[in-house]
Amino acid sequence: MAGPRMTLPTQLVLHALLREPTQELYGLEICAAAGLPSGTIHPILARLEKAGWLRSRWEEADPAEAGRPRRRYYRLDPDGLGAAREALQRAETSARALTRLRPGLTGDAR
Repeated sequence: MAGPRMTLPTQLVLHALLREPTQELYGLEICAAAGLPSGTIHPILARLEKAGWLRSRWEEADPAEAGRPRRRYYRLDPDGLGAAREALQRAETSARALTRLRPGLTGDAR
């Protein structure tokens, strides 16, 4: 299965999810861990879920009792875990190769 494009924001979201791969995180936790705004991560999460890499669920808390909107929790699917690690490895390898070919591209003046 071809996965989502490995843009830098996608990589940051995957790194956030891979810190504790079996733990569920809700959107704002992923925002904080990835250092990205909500409007950036939610489309990424939707693409990752559509690709089968993530599972999500709505919490069962009553918004009135909790005093906040319900949260949607995300975690990597067992198959998505391997796919995410492989995709990040390929992206890192590509970035290293690009840096070797075009050293000034990333500000690295080797």
